[in-house]
Amino acid sequence: MPESPLAAAKPPVPTLWELFHGFLAIALTGFGGVLPWARIELVEKRRWLSGEQFAGDLALAQFLPGPNIVNLSILIGSRFHGAFGAIVCTLGLIGAPVALMIVCGALYSRYSDVVWLRGSLAGLGAAAAGLLISLAAKLALPLLHGRRVPSLVFALITFVAVALARVPLYWVVALLAPVSIAVFWWRAK
Repeated sequence: MPESPLAAAKPPVPTLWELFHGFLAIALTGFGGVLPWARIELVEKRRWLSGEQFAGDLALAQFLPGPNIVNLSILIGSRFHGAFGAIVCTLGLIGAPVALMIVCGALYSRYSDVVWLRGSLAGLGAAAAGLLISLAAKLALPLLHGRRVPSLVFALITFVAVALARVPLYWVVALLAPVSIAVFWWRAK
Protein backbone atom coordinates (compact mmCIF):
# COMPACT_ATOMS: atom_id res chain seq x y z
CA MET A 1 0.00 0.00 0.00
CA PRO A 2 1.55 3.36 -0.99
CA GLU A 3 2.40 5.84 1.73
CA SER A 4 0.22 8.93 2.11
CA PRO A 5 1.75 12.25 1.00
CA LEU A 6 1.55 13.56 4.56
CA ALA A 7 3.48 10.59 5.95
CA ALA A 8 6.02 10.82 3.14
CA ALA A 9 6.63 14.53 3.88
CA LYS A 10 7.29 13.93 7.59
CA PRO A 11 11.04 13.52 8.21
CA PRO A 12 12.15 10.32 9.95
CA VAL A 13 12.96 10.48 13.65
CA PRO A 14 16.76 10.43 14.09
CA THR A 15 18.27 7.73 16.27
CA LEU A 16 20.23 8.60 19.40
CA TRP A 17 23.48 7.92 17.54
CA GLU A 18 22.39 10.22 14.68
CA LEU A 19 21.54 12.95 17.18
CA PHE A 20 24.91 12.58 18.90
CA HIS A 21 26.76 12.56 15.58
CA GLY A 22 24.77 15.55 14.29
CA PHE A 23 25.53 17.71 17.31
CA LEU A 24 29.14 16.54 17.37
CA ALA A 25 29.43 17.66 13.73
CA ILE A 26 27.92 21.04 14.67
CA ALA A 27 30.40 21.42 17.53
CA LEU A 28 33.46 20.47 15.49
CA THR A 29 32.67 22.70 12.52
CA GLY A 30 31.36 25.73 14.37
CA PHE A 31 34.44 27.51 15.68
CA GLY A 32 33.60 31.00 16.88
CA GLY A 33 29.87 30.39 16.98
CA VAL A 34 27.85 27.31 16.17
CA LEU A 35 24.38 28.72 15.55
CA PRO A 36 24.95 29.20 11.79
CA TRP A 37 26.32 25.66 11.55
CA ALA A 38 23.45 24.32 13.64
CA ARG A 39 20.95 25.70 11.14
CA ILE A 40 22.90 24.31 8.19
CA GLU A 41 23.19 20.88 9.83
CA LEU A 42 19.69 20.56 11.28
CA VAL A 43 17.61 22.28 8.58
CA GLU A 44 19.54 22.11 5.32
CA LYS A 45 21.62 18.92 5.55
CA ARG A 46 19.77 16.51 7.82
CA ARG A 47 16.28 18.04 7.41
CA TRP A 48 15.27 17.19 10.97
CA LEU A 49 13.62 20.59 11.32
CA SER A 50 12.00 23.09 9.00
CA GLY A 51 13.32 26.64 8.89
CA GLU A 52 10.32 27.81 10.91
CA GLN A 53 10.77 25.07 13.53
CA PHE A 54 14.43 26.04 13.88
CA ALA A 55 13.56 29.72 14.27
CA GLY A 56 10.89 28.91 16.87
CA ASP A 57 13.18 26.60 18.83
CA LEU A 58 15.98 29.16 18.67
CA ALA A 59 13.65 31.88 19.97
CA LEU A 60 12.75 29.70 22.95
CA ALA A 61 16.41 28.75 23.49
CA GLN A 62 17.39 32.42 23.54
CA PHE A 63 14.66 33.26 26.02
CA LEU A 64 15.76 30.57 28.49
CA PRO A 65 18.80 31.13 30.73
CA GLY A 66 22.05 29.57 29.60
CA PRO A 67 23.92 29.22 26.32
CA ASN A 68 21.55 29.36 23.35
CA ILE A 69 23.06 26.42 21.48
CA VAL A 70 23.02 24.18 24.56
CA ASN A 71 19.37 25.10 25.17
CA LEU A 72 18.66 24.34 21.51
CA SER A 73 20.34 20.92 21.75
CA ILE A 74 18.24 20.10 24.82
CA LEU A 75 15.02 21.15 23.06
CA ILE A 76 15.76 19.12 19.94
CA GLY A 77 17.00 16.06 21.81
CA SER A 78 13.96 16.02 24.08
CA ARG A 79 11.63 16.48 21.09
CA PHE A 80 12.91 13.28 19.50
CA HIS A 81 13.89 11.07 22.47
CA GLY A 82 12.89 12.76 25.71
CA ALA A 83 15.36 13.38 28.53
CA PHE A 84 17.86 10.81 27.23
CA GLY A 85 17.84 12.49 23.81
CA ALA A 86 18.52 15.83 25.47
CA ILE A 87 21.52 14.36 27.31
CA VAL A 88 22.88 12.72 24.15
CA CYS A 89 22.59 15.94 22.12
CA THR A 90 24.24 18.00 24.84
CA LEU A 91 27.13 15.54 25.20
CA GLY A 92 27.60 15.51 21.43
CA LEU A 93 27.64 19.29 21.42
CA ILE A 94 29.99 20.00 24.34
CA GLY A 95 32.15 16.89 24.85
CA ALA A 96 34.77 17.36 22.15
CA PRO A 97 34.94 21.17 22.38
CA VAL A 98 35.56 21.02 26.14
CA ALA A 99 38.48 18.64 25.60
CA LEU A 100 39.77 20.75 22.70
CA MET A 101 39.56 23.97 24.71
CA ILE A 102 41.53 22.45 27.58
CA VAL A 103 44.32 21.64 25.12
CA CYS A 104 44.06 25.05 23.39
CA GLY A 105 44.10 26.87 26.72
CA ALA A 106 47.27 25.07 27.74
CA LEU A 107 48.91 25.87 24.39
CA TYR A 108 47.79 29.51 24.46
CA SER A 109 49.13 30.06 27.96
CA ARG A 110 52.48 28.74 26.74
CA TYR A 111 52.64 30.57 23.36
CA SER A 112 50.43 33.68 23.81
CA ASP A 113 53.30 36.07 23.12
CA VAL A 114 53.68 34.89 19.49
CA VAL A 115 52.59 37.80 17.23
CA TRP A 116 51.20 35.77 14.29
CA LEU A 117 48.98 33.81 16.69
CA ARG A 118 47.25 36.99 17.88
CA GLY A 119 46.65 38.07 14.26
CA SER A 120 45.13 34.76 13.25
CA LEU A 121 42.78 34.86 16.24
CA ALA A 122 41.56 38.30 15.11
CA GLY A 123 40.88 36.85 11.64
CA LEU A 124 38.86 34.03 13.17
CA GLY A 125 36.78 36.61 15.03
CA ALA A 126 35.95 38.39 11.76
CA ALA A 127 34.90 35.10 10.14
CA ALA A 128 32.63 34.31 13.11
CA ALA A 129 30.97 37.73 12.76
CA GLY A 130 30.30 37.00 9.08
CA LEU A 131 28.70 33.67 9.94
CA LEU A 132 26.46 35.37 12.50
CA ILE A 133 25.31 37.94 9.91
CA SER A 134 24.55 35.09 7.52
CA LEU A 135 22.44 33.35 10.18
CA ALA A 136 20.52 36.55 10.91
CA ALA A 137 19.69 36.92 7.21
CA LYS A 138 18.49 33.30 6.96
CA LEU A 139 16.31 33.71 10.05
CA ALA A 140 14.80 36.92 8.66
CA LEU A 141 13.88 35.43 5.26
CA PRO A 142 10.76 33.55 6.47
CA LEU A 143 9.54 36.78 8.06
CA LEU A 144 10.02 38.67 4.80
CA HIS A 145 8.40 36.01 2.64
CA GLY A 146 5.47 35.60 5.03
CA ARG A 147 5.01 39.39 5.18
CA ARG A 148 5.04 39.22 8.96
CA VAL A 149 5.33 42.94 9.48
CA PRO A 150 4.84 42.95 13.29
CA SER A 151 7.62 40.39 13.70
CA LEU A 152 9.97 42.51 11.59
CA VAL A 153 9.03 45.64 13.54
CA PHE A 154 9.81 43.96 16.88
CA ALA A 155 13.09 42.60 15.49
CA LEU A 156 14.08 46.06 14.28
CA ILE A 157 13.12 47.74 17.57
CA THR A 158 15.12 45.12 19.48
CA PHE A 159 18.16 45.61 17.25
CA VAL A 160 18.07 49.39 17.55
CA ALA A 161 17.55 49.27 21.33
CA VAL A 162 20.31 46.74 22.05
CA ALA A 163 22.89 47.35 19.31
CA LEU A 164 22.60 51.08 18.74
CA ALA A 165 21.06 52.58 21.87
CA ARG A 166 22.92 50.14 24.16
CA VAL A 167 19.84 49.43 26.29
CA PRO A 168 20.54 46.37 28.48
CA LEU A 169 19.02 43.22 26.98
CA TYR A 170 17.03 42.36 30.12
CA TRP A 171 15.20 45.72 29.90
CA VAL A 172 14.43 45.20 26.23
CA VAL A 173 13.07 41.70 26.90
CA ALA A 174 11.12 42.86 29.96
CA LEU A 175 9.47 45.67 27.98
CA LEU A 176 9.03 44.14 24.52
CA ALA A 177 8.05 40.57 25.45
CA PRO A 178 4.68 41.49 27.00
CA VAL A 179 3.97 44.01 24.25
CA SER A 180 4.77 41.54 21.46
CA ILE A 181 2.71 38.80 23.12
CA ALA A 182 -0.23 41.20 23.43
CA VAL A 183 0.07 42.28 19.78
CA PHE A 184 0.14 38.70 18.48
CA TRP A 185 -2.63 37.61 20.84
CA TRP A 186 -4.79 40.51 19.64
CA ARG A 187 -4.07 39.69 15.99
CA ALA A 188 -4.98 36.03 16.51
CA LYS A 189 -8.45 36.90 17.81
